[in-house]
Amino acid sequence: MSDLETFKTLVDDVWKIVFGTERRPLKYTDLSKFEGMMTDKKPKRARTKGRYKADDKSTAYTNEAWVGGKAPTEVKTIGYKKRKKNVD
Repeated sequence: MSDLETFKTLVDDVWKIVFGTERRPLKYTDLSKFEGMMTDKKPKRARTKGRYKADDKSTAYTNEAWVGGKAPTEVKTIGYKKRKKNVD
């Protein structure tokens, strides 16, 4: 057993003595459900001969304007709202 593994078991034992619970429960060590979220892929626009392709509104189930058929969700910005000018 390596020094790191020995240290981890020691920390696990001390944690169990102090807090009375497991340090790393099994439900938190399984990261397979987050596999699709950990990608840095950005959505791409579909193109035809270098120009952006438009969405066909007759097909509600898919968006032809984006590669993969799904448009990215719009991110709301947090900040100041624009003031309307008083026209008197």
